[in-house]
Amino acid sequence: MRSLVNTLSMTILLAIPVIVTAAGGGRFKVTSADFKNGGTLPMAQVFNSFGCSGGNQSPALQWSGAPAGTKSFAVTIYDPDAPTGSGWWHWIVFNIPATVTSLSVNAGAANSPALPPAAIEGRSDFGVSHYGGPCPPVGDRPHHYQVTVYALKLDKLPLDSGASGAMVGYYLHFNTIAKARLVGRYGRPK
Repeated sequence: MRSLVNTLSMTILLAIPVIVTAAGGGRFKVTSADFKNGGTLPMAQVFNSFGCSGGNQSPALQWSGAPAGTKSFAVTIYDPDAPTGSGWWHWIVFNIPATVTSLSVNAGAANSPALPPAAIEGRSDFGVSHYGGPCPPVGDRPHHYQVTVYALKLDKLPLDSGASGAMVGYYLHFNTIAKARLVGRYGRPK
């Protein structure tokens, strides 16, 4: 019964993207040309190792409606369903200038020139400071990949590319004005 309640709760949450009303009546939201909220992530975004054979490209992201006072943005992609006890950080980018409102497809490639010069990629749970796509265990139900854009009250977080998802998350917790979320799904059948 508890499993059914959790499944229904997650289904309801996926149906409603996280959109925050910003100062002045705007709505802070994030979208992607690569997938719809609650939809399946395409193979272009899937990891290319651990038995997966995707393109390992970070998705194109666009956001709008950031609240007044936003001084920078951060973007994370996180899988709360990973069988680790603590989820899995797939991508962490912070110190994105407030003037930037999108990231192109594959901006998360190693040493990508597509990231804004001031942006820093933190260390994912793959142990690298760039994007690593979905690759859940074979037979698991589809995992939920939470793409979150954070509007921050600081120009820069005092961290470098060695910062873990948990460390970046700690700073985000205390410096977020608003956040917008988009969820993609991906699973590997038996």
